Amino acid sequence: MKTRIAIVGDDDALRDSLGVLLKFREYDVLEFRDGESFLQDSAAGKLDCLVLDLKMPGINGLEVLKTCRERSYAMPIIVVTAFGDVASAKTALKGGAFDFVEKPVDWDEMIRLIDEAVAQYRQANAQDSERAGIEERMARLSGREREILDAVLDGKHNREIAAALGLSVRTVEVYKARMMEKMRVSRLAELIRLFARLEAKDGSALVAAEAS
Repeated sequence: MKTRIAIVGDDDALRDSLGVLLKFREYDVLEFRDGESFLQDSAAGKLDCLVLDLKMPGINGLEVLKTCRERSYAMPIIVVTAFGDVASAKTALKGGAFDFVEKPVDWDEMIRLIDEAVAQYRQANAQDSERAGIEERMARLSGREREILDAVLDGKHNREIAAALGLSVRTVEVYKARMMEKMRVSRLAELIRLFARLEAKDGSALVAAEAS
C-alpha cells in the first residue's frame, strides 16, 4: 500500500509543486483547497502525513490542526507558515504539529521532513502492533504462568522460582513450558529479547505496566 499524504491549502502553486514532487517519489497524494473539504473527507483520518498551510480562508490551519488532534488523528502534520511568523509556528508545535516550514518553501527541506515524519510514524505504528500482539498473548496466561513469566524476566532460575513460589522444580518447568508456548517463543532468549525490545523502544516496562 502506497504512503498517503494530503496537502491542504489555498496556495495553488504550493499544492501543485509539492504534489508533483511527492508523486515522483511514488507517494499517493490528496489535495484540498480548504480546511472544510479536508475535514469532511473520509480519508482525513487515514493518512501517513499531512502538509497543512496555516493561512487559509474559512477554517484556518490551526483550527484544522486542533480538530485533527481532537479526532485522535495520529498522522504527523507539517505546517507551512508565512516567513517570520514565529507565533503561529510555536502555536502549531504546541498543538501537536510535527514541524513547520516557512514560505518560500525550500523543497529539499520539505521532502526531507516528510520522509522523516513518515518513517517515524510507521515505526510507531509497528511498535504499537507489536505491543498489542504481546499483550494479547499475555492475556492468555494463567495467574501462575504470569508469575513464572515475571520471575523469568527478573532473571531467576527454575530452582529460585520453585523456592519463591513453593513449587517443585518439575512443576515450574511445566508451567514455564506452557507459558512459552502461549507467548509463541521456543527459547528463553527469544522471550527476553521480546520484552527487552519493547522496553528499549518506549522506555517503559510492559510487564510492570500490565501488573499495575
